[in-house]
Amino acid sequence: MFFSALPLFSHNADIEIEGENIYKTVRLTPPVYNAAHRSLSDLLIKDNRGENVPFFINSSLRETDEIVETYPMTLINSYIKDENFFFDYRLASQRNGDTIATSVEFSTWDTGFAKRVEVFGSYDNINWEFIQSDMLYVVDGKSKLSIDFRSPQKYTHYRLRLANNMELISFQQVFLKFSQEINEEINFIESFVPAFTVENEDRRTKIIIEGLKNLRLCALEIETDSMFIRNINAPGGIVKELYNLSVNGTSYRDTILPLNRRVSQDETYTVIINNNDDKPIDIAGITVRYFADDLVFQGNAGSVYTLEFGADLARAAPVYDIGRYRNEILKGPIDRLSLGEISYVEAEPQSKVIFHRIAFNIVVTAIALLLGFLIVLKLKK
Repeated sequence: MFFSALPLFSHNADIEIEGENIYKTVRLTPPVYNAAHRSLSDLLIKDNRGENVPFFINSSLRETDEIVETYPMTLINSYIKDENFFFDYRLASQRNGDTIATSVEFSTWDTGFAKRVEVFGSYDNINWEFIQSDMLYVVDGKSKLSIDFRSPQKYTHYRLRLANNMELISFQQVFLKFSQEINEEINFIESFVPAFTVENEDRRTKIIIEGLKNLRLCALEIETDSMFIRNINAPGGIVKELYNLSVNGTSYRDTILPLNRRVSQDETYTVIINNNDDKPIDIAGITVRYFADDLVFQGNAGSVYTLEFGADLARAAPVYDIGRYRNEILKGPIDRLSLGEISYVEAEPQSKVIFHRIAFNIVVTAIALLLGFLIVLKLKK
């Protein structure tokens, strides 16, 4: 009862809404992670009327890069056979290795036609294999002069067959084309300089770092001018040999310890340097890199919203419709905002509720004791 009556503290940070775009984003900072639930389920955004603002959490940026290569082709033969018109092409220049094509493109000065064509491929201009059929047309200002292959092709020769070509259509240029989209997911990684203390014990140095609780850690870098080569250990079985050397005029340096998304659930995070019989190195500073998250929401410029967290760590994460069309939102422009200074606000007292619970428990206990006493008297009689 005593602990349930203790005051709860909510952590608040203002978000000043600026910018012309409908959607806004704000990046979470280490103090938010330290005080919030590890899953961020307790986060709420309130508008200036105190109402919840729907949001979703975004942890990465997806970038799309397109690789495009074109290979010109040369017409080596054209002829008519059984009322079919044939155009044979080969690569204009020899290349080392396979020439992979995802489509073939044509250019022509002719207009007013729509032709069903068949495409064949060959490696030697003798044995031909059917690839696929498709339409080519230039009609009423609309055109389709490329054929996308259903699967990448590696032939060096290509044949085009038209069932009829009474219009005597010809093609000025023909290109093989290779096109591929590469999607890359880029995580948000931030860095900061935390407070830390150093304790030198027998044959080892302990670095006790503060402010890493609940962070998804990326790496830790030690800043030092000392010359050394030693193993460093971090929680979770992470071990790496770090060094800072200058030998024969050449410098060698690697003082970065990868932390592989390890999450510290404690208020402090301790790494240990094994010194063996050497003297401890002088540690000038520590830099920590971590994986960060953005909150994306809709905001009205000129308002001040509030991020609330830490008051109820048992609360389930809110579910909003905005999360179902997040991909569309992320394609458009979004204003980036800054998170204000964090303040600590005592939650509304729940003394009345607690008093009612205590009173109820007292009444139930008293009734039970009274009934027990009456039963004992009855048995004695």
